Amino acid sequence: MNRLADETSPYLRQHADNPVDWYPWGDEAFAEARRRDVPVLVSVGYSACHWCHVMAHESFEDPATAAVMNARFVNVKVDREERPDVDAIYMEAVQALTGGGGWPMTVFVDHDGRPFFGGTYYPKTGRGGMPAFVELLDAIHAAWQERRDEVGEQAARLTEALAATATRLQPVDDVPGPEVIEAAVDGLRRAADAEWGGFGRAPKFPQTMSLDLLLAHHRRTGDPEALAIVERSLDAMAAGGIHDHLGGGFARYSVDRQWLVPHFEKMLYDQALLARVYLHAWQVTGRDDHRRVLDGTVGYVLRDLGLPDGGFASAEDADSEGEEGRFYVWDATEIDAALGADAPAFRTWFGVTDGGNFEGHTILHRPVFGDLAAPDAVERGRRILFERRAGRVRPGLDDKVLTEWNALMLATLAEAAAVTGRADWLAAAVANGEFLLAHLQREDGRWLRSWQAGDGERPARARHLAYAADHAALVDAFTRLAEATGEARWIEHARRTAEHLITLFWDVEGGGVFTTGRDAEALVTRPKDLMDNATPSANSLTALAFLRLGTLLGDERLVAHAEAVLRLLAPLAGQHPTAFGHLLGALALHQRGPVEVVIVGDRPDLVATARRDLRPEAVLAWGEPYDSPLWADRRAGYAYVCRRYACQTPVDTPAALTEQLDRAAAAA
Repeated sequence: MNRLADETSPYLRQHADNPVDWYPWGDEAFAEARRRDVPVLVSVGYSACHWCHVMAHESFEDPATAAVMNARFVNVKVDREERPDVDAIYMEAVQALTGGGGWPMTVFVDHDGRPFFGGTYYPKTGRGGMPAFVELLDAIHAAWQERRDEVGEQAARLTEALAATATRLQPVDDVPGPEVIEAAVDGLRRAADAEWGGFGRAPKFPQTMSLDLLLAHHRRTGDPEALAIVERSLDAMAAGGIHDHLGGGFARYSVDRQWLVPHFEKMLYDQALLARVYLHAWQVTGRDDHRRVLDGTVGYVLRDLGLPDGGFASAEDADSEGEEGRFYVWDATEIDAALGADAPAFRTWFGVTDGGNFEGHTILHRPVFGDLAAPDAVERGRRILFERRAGRVRPGLDDKVLTEWNALMLATLAEAAAVTGRADWLAAAVANGEFLLAHLQREDGRWLRSWQAGDGERPARARHLAYAADHAALVDAFTRLAEATGEARWIEHARRTAEHLITLFWDVEGGGVFTTGRDAEALVTRPKDLMDNATPSANSLTALAFLRLGTLLGDERLVAHAEAVLRLLAPLAGQHPTAFGHLLGALALHQRGPVEVVIVGDRPDLVATARRDLRPEAVLAWGEPYDSPLWADRRAGYAYVCRRYACQTPVDTPAALTEQLDRAAAAA
């Protein structure tokens, strides 16, 4: 057994019995590399990653390969989800070297952590232009021994390029105008797949932030094309194999244009972002199938990712019993035997054929879009097969709790509970907020990144200083929890976390936030999380969260920090809209100006009215007052609709409030 057995990361512990003498990331590994005068091999992955498992089985579990690794390198395993800072630096290096990236990631670095060569998956036997892994190890060893000067020069050039990334962007003088949003929407129209939804071709990711931007654009302008792109995308994903038609929730992405064959891992952040966009679509369209997907996705998270005391696990694996997707696929003979007379209707509804659609098996999908209200026979079949599937070996659960991902889910859960009136969802949201406060914040107030429950061998513990994305996601989550509960304490938690974000992460010279705090370990460069990828970037999260919280508090300092992020990144966003979807949402809010809604006293009818429709520009204060100009001189029993703290006449009926909200949106 190597040094990984006591790590909080399930991914690292998966490698604890490898013959590779793995180290976790840290000073000990680099000190040993200096002592032995060998390079460091950094292998980065995550627990739900199929190809990470493949490389582990082929190479890291092979004694002969491990012997070469141990003799010629100090080997370091990194969970990219626990250490996004390390992952970001070396992923950028790999992309610069190869033009692409992905996981598993294999990077060779010197004693100072400077990368000099890297790639992704390497097979045990060379194929398709990829060298065998041991051949690569031999070549790197030879270069280190015989051409050390060249290795040093390459490391210096790469590190210099990495350092320039965080500083080369300079803010413009003013926050850009509506032309950026218009350019972004035009770009999304051109990139949209009119037949199968989504953007571009295979592989396809949900691109939820771009869809949310288009929904908000439609809500503001009435643009029918924007709504059509959103509906086509949501319908296609809901019909496809990327959607778990039995248990709810979504896989990470589809390998094909049609959303049929997923990469089967299910990530918490995808559930958070997809549930949010289906919620917003339901608010706009009123379509029952959007609500069904929302209910199924939230239900999956609470049932299968929920942990005792309120935390949410990170992910479920792509593999079970050593095969990708085995838990999710079916044979026609299994379905016939299980469902009897209902089998023909079920097979027709979900496109089940004798030959299958995935390696001889069938991934359930709807051959037609936009029709999820199944006949009784199909619903019976779903329940039977769900119970039958529960008897299979489940995919591995990555049960570490990540602050950022939990905060993303908390924000969605709080908003969804408020809109739908689901008291059980609101209770789950509050429990998650309490869990984060209890387990992922030190006594001195410093937030941490990752928590792992205890077992018979290890106590429960939290590790790793939280990053900017953790803090920014928490600010948004606590703000939305305050809007959902009417409890002032959540606004205070949001405010304190925002202050930590500024103090620890703010770039006083270039604007925006660095990934790592001032108190964090120094890496070869201090990265900046700029683009929205599978999750919103730290800077995008900061911009939107600070705009909303700053408006509720009347805190111009928070708003100014949000504007600084927009001045830094918004000029790029119109040119690359799919890389800045969340940032563009913040820019749209800033351009239109937030609408402040204050409801004083016990008026649940007015609160429900304020929440009913999708209003991206609105922030809501109700329940317990807190320190803000929004609460000054307000009469109990009335609603106040304001823009920049200039309010319309107080109203006390739902109809009058709706009229004022519509008027405020139109004025913006």
